Amino acid sequence: MADHKELLGEINEQLRAQFEENKRLMSFGDYFDMLVDSPERHARNAVQYLRDALLHYGETKRDSVTGQLTRYALFDAPFDGGRDRMVGQERAQQRVFQLIDNFVRSGKIDKLILLHGPNGSAKSTFVKVLMRALEHYSKQDDGALYRFNWVFPTEKISANKSGSIGFSERAVSKEELATFALLDEEQIDARLTDNLHDHPLLLLPQPQREKVLQSALDDSKAKESDDEQDFVISEYILRGDLSHTNRLIFDALLTAYKGDLEAVLKHVQVERFFISRRYRRGAVTIEPQMRADAGVRQLTVDRSLQSLPPVLQNLTLFEPVGDLVDANRGIIEYDDLFKRHPDLNKYLLSASERGAVSLDNLILHMDTILIATGNETYLDAFKQTADYSSFKGRIELVRLPYLLNWRDEQVIYEEQVEKVDVGKFVAPHTTRVAALWAVLTRLKRPQADAYPSALRDVISALSPLEKAALYAEGEVPEELSQEKARELKAHVATMLDEGAQSLAYEGRFGASPREMKMILLNAAQNEKYPTLSPLAIFDELEELVKDPTVFPFLQMKPDGEFHCHGKFIDTVRDRYLDVIDEEIQDAMGLVEEKQYEDLFGRYIDHVLQSIKKEKVYNAITGKYENPDEKFMNEIEEAMGFDEEAAGDFRGNLISAIGASFIDNPDENVEYKRIFPKQFSALKRSFYEERAKQIEKIQRQLLVYFEGEQSSLTSQELQAVEQTIGNLRERYGHNDDSAREAVAFLLGQRYRDVD
Repeated sequence: MADHKELLGEINEQLRAQFEENKRLMSFGDYFDMLVDSPERHARNAVQYLRDALLHYGETKRDSVTGQLTRYALFDAPFDGGRDRMVGQERAQQRVFQLIDNFVRSGKIDKLILLHGPNGSAKSTFVKVLMRALEHYSKQDDGALYRFNWVFPTEKISANKSGSIGFSERAVSKEELATFALLDEEQIDARLTDNLHDHPLLLLPQPQREKVLQSALDDSKAKESDDEQDFVISEYILRGDLSHTNRLIFDALLTAYKGDLEAVLKHVQVERFFISRRYRRGAVTIEPQMRADAGVRQLTVDRSLQSLPPVLQNLTLFEPVGDLVDANRGIIEYDDLFKRHPDLNKYLLSASERGAVSLDNLILHMDTILIATGNETYLDAFKQTADYSSFKGRIELVRLPYLLNWRDEQVIYEEQVEKVDVGKFVAPHTTRVAALWAVLTRLKRPQADAYPSALRDVISALSPLEKAALYAEGEVPEELSQEKARELKAHVATMLDEGAQSLAYEGRFGASPREMKMILLNAAQNEKYPTLSPLAIFDELEELVKDPTVFPFLQMKPDGEFHCHGKFIDTVRDRYLDVIDEEIQDAMGLVEEKQYEDLFGRYIDHVLQSIKKEKVYNAITGKYENPDEKFMNEIEEAMGFDEEAAGDFRGNLISAIGASFIDNPDENVEYKRIFPKQFSALKRSFYEERAKQIEKIQRQLLVYFEGEQSSLTSQELQAVEQTIGNLRERYGHNDDSAREAVAFLLGQRYRDVD
């Protein structure tokens, strides 16, 4: 028991220390000292605060097929171990940051940011991560936020000091009591809190406020480097005013104290507050309900306020309440904005432009970032209404389409599977096949006429799978020459932006991550398979496409090879067979990877010396010899080149290797990385020549899995155990998933091997 009490005491001391360290309560004078010392931190409005939060967590550069993209680390939720982070959507991140930065530079928040896209495209996730980040940031020293309360001491304190607190002829002298802010609770008769979280700076009269801030900023700027961005004093801080209630209290006190501002500020208790979505402080989500977002209630009818000084008891005080009030000094989200009754959104016309809302007895002035989410279908309908012309100048649209990079999509599914106990081992490539199929359903046939004439044939011939590979990895069709491949890669950005202004843009239609999550969970329940495997996914997808009425994307008419969702299952199944075929062959260890690298390196050496018309050193004979044309032709044939393609490949070798060296000057030249398709083709050719041997080992694997090891020779058993070990260590299989993969591959690819 003593240990428990000791632990409780330690917790108590820690909380007291944190309270003091966080400066939870202070006088206005102490706050003013902090302001003068760090004006950029303590004179921020809501959008400056959000911008600083985005920068606080840093940014990274991410390589993509169109160049480097900026990703704000905030969206990876580093403050929460990456939980419920947002995958992809770097373009939307950059657009939102640009809008926020524009608001900062202009000094005011004068538009609503609308995130729009299809269902399940991470619009709500985008906002939730922002809110969670603001919560965390507000607990850091750099993110400290302050509001204030009005404090009125007991008559006992007043009598001890001067017999009055300023509401009679006798005033409290400055020497007797500098502030009421730090009095104990029993020494306070009344405390008025402000649920609007007015900024303490608004207590200073506007002309003097500007002078104080400018002086503090000039001093701060003198300490900084010249390349620091100038701090813009926002309209809210520069010309804003106290809320209606706070203004009445301030004016009454100032009158009672005969214009003595310092005496008024004695009653000010500055309090640090923390953003919290749960407790609706500076982070509020408005669901599409049928009610207004703000109102007022009368304060002075509350009996607890009878202890206020008489000069305040005679005032009729009203307190604003509601979502807009709770969100002030932070961010408010209108979830599914267009599902609300249109009349409930009309106040946003003035709220977004002027930051003010008219209520029954007062005008509510806000310092709030307005952000909304909307489904494309509802947005399309709204654009046809008469109200849209009024709104469009007050809204900034930011599109969040479905992801078109299947590797990003796979990350979403992997994280979903990790969060849910599926009750089974998850076989390798399960999330991969689900992600690839989902992305294939979202792709559109490219419009060849939008590209240079020399590229139109290539564009027209692109299959959905080739387009998916192009978006994910910059991988071009194998048959393309180096020149055509480079030109195609150079136009990926054009392809991504193709039809961006149309209603049927790429990424609007297709399977959503929500639907794919259902597929994954259903596949996990399939008793036919011992693991959650690609085969279980294929079964669920086959069931899904049987009823096109379930989801709208299944009702889309085929466009060439595109929108053929049933055929996409076969496409992904074939791709899965390619992957496991290569894995199992590699696990067999018939040829070590280094042998391919040596062979490919030897081929490159012969080609380079042939181009330069120089001799090749033969390590066996120790002599310099002419490049071996027969050897080069054999390798090129194995890689699937015809004579013309081989010539193009040889001609571009030096430039490809040189470009790689420029991009990676500190790394050794890795031919496998520079020429991945050719390297894979060489391996594939080798294994095709040994198909019968491979099929034999695979059948021995099945014999082993069935528990009939005794029928294998010791040499066969050793080869099987080596293969299984490699499948476990290199590719993450267990026995069930390995057995399933081998059986599937044998049945699909090797049943006709003689």
